[in-house]
Amino acid sequence: MAVSFDLFGTLVAADRPADPAAAVADELRARDVPVPDDWGDAYREPQIDAPPGAEVPLPAHVSAALRSRGVAAPNNAARRAVVAAFDPTVETRPGAVGAVRAAREHGVVALLSNCAVPELVGRTLIRSEVARDDFDAVVTSVGCGWRKPDRRAFESCVDALETDLSTLVHVGDDPATDGGADDAGAVFLDVADVSLTDFPEWLEARA
Repeated sequence: MAVSFDLFGTLVAADRPADPAAAVADELRARDVPVPDDWGDAYREPQIDAPPGAEVPLPAHVSAALRSRGVAAPNNAARRAVVAAFDPTVETRPGAVGAVRAAREHGVVALLSNCAVPELVGRTLIRSEVARDDFDAVVTSVGCGWRKPDRRAFESCVDALETDLSTLVHVGDDPATDGGADDAGAVFLDVADVSLTDFPEWLEARA
């Protein structure tokens, strides 16, 4: 059996800026990048023509938004600003550590996270009680290029685990995204139905 876990909202709670555009703007200014007067509009406008299901890395979006207003962001300033704006405070969810350990007793384990911000998943794991070494693979949308519920996100996960979708149980908190596991041929387990604390018992009964 293979198990993948969603990260944000499932294994951890991580804060995010109340106003992402404003938070990114503050970090751009801190790096001497001029922020357009209509930055909020530029940030919200689609900037990159990506296929359905594809992830657009947030630094690429920010750079394109600046260019659309005639502003350059040299020295990788857009990426550094985005990473700083989304630097999280992290709280590990009850039962998360035990759930991941139980999954490891039954097979390979992955983290499968929608995340458009580079480095955010790694920073989150460092600050959580769940460690990177607890997973055989960490797959992010910004890394693989596809967001859940797109089938290709789940395919990237099982490819990293060297297994196939029919063996995968995906544990998450959002039926609209994590629930794509069912359509992909895996099994979606909603933590609203089976809590992380109860997951080891559920897994044992299924094994």
